[in-house]
Amino acid sequence: MFIKDLVSKYDPERQFDVLINSYEQIEYVKNNQYSLSSIDASKIKNVIVTGLGGSAIGGDVISNLFKEELNIPYFVNRNYNLPQFVNENTLVVLSSYSGNTEETISAAKDALERNAQIIAVTTGGKILEFANQNNIPCVVLKKGYQPRYSLYLNMFSVAKAFEVIGLISLTTEQLDSYSNLLKRKGEEYSSEDNLAFKIAESLVGFIPVIYSCDSFTNAVGLRLKGQFNENSKVHAFHNVFPELNHNEIIGWETQNENQLRTKAIMIKDDSYHPQVKKRYEITSQLIEKSSAEIIALKSSLNDYKLRLIDLIYLGDWISYYLAILRGKDPSEIDYIHHLKKELAK
Repeated sequence: MFIKDLVSKYDPERQFDVLINSYEQIEYVKNNQYSLSSIDASKIKNVIVTGLGGSAIGGDVISNLFKEELNIPYFVNRNYNLPQFVNENTLVVLSSYSGNTEETISAAKDALERNAQIIAVTTGGKILEFANQNNIPCVVLKKGYQPRYSLYLNMFSVAKAFEVIGLISLTTEQLDSYSNLLKRKGEEYSSEDNLAFKIAESLVGFIPVIYSCDSFTNAVGLRLKGQFNENSKVHAFHNVFPELNHNEIIGWETQNENQLRTKAIMIKDDSYHPQVKKRYEITSQLIEKSSAEIIALKSSLNDYKLRLIDLIYLGDWISYYLAILRGKDPSEIDYIHHLKKELAK
């Protein structure tokens, strides 16, 4: 069956088109308003991005993407409360695409009580109401996406806010390079018999075990895991070098004994520490010894930041194709909706 037939059959909300046009999210970021003059950058000693799911992963990507520029402590918070160190010297970013994420609403109140400086990044909902009621600056996002499909909109909006404040550098030329990359790759990955589709075909019936490198590509691995969960409706697991070499690697000793249908997805990058590169190769040999197949993901681009976005976007397409190859709707998240409904009772 051709890709277009699978899309027509299993993707009624046309996330296929959303993926192809992901570059448009960056164009929106470039033209959006960032009224952040009330933020006093001189007082900021640490930064927290608080959010969940698709509204949090952008914070993780930023930590990788701008690791050489963020020279103050930076954290991504996924909870109802904020860490105890939060005070007037903390910048808290409330990241909630819908504006109604209950954990983020709770964290927003916590941030206000502790006199933190706050920025909201949302499409509306209770977070926007909270921001308006408390004179908190807000970066308003374009509506119409599911949160996980709005990664580039959310992530680069937060990054642009950081640039306006003076925490990082993010030029229009850089945004253009990311946009052009997504546009070019979108055309490639939406064509018949493309790389993302082939990888997805090889994953049908298997549990992906994803390995990346802490501080360099951990956000790529975490994003891919979440996309497999939500888009493809499969369990997926993620760990990072070098930590996984101190525990998880032992699990591969009994791979054959347990008869688990797993495939390892190894995310590789030239920027890794020399010893991590050695660990990658040795670990790959041990996994292959256990008779498990390895899928290596690596970008050939020259720039580290572009490689990161390249890998994330490839993963988005792989998870999408795995969904429709399994006969699943890549939009549907019924269990999440059920959970929220029950929690609201």
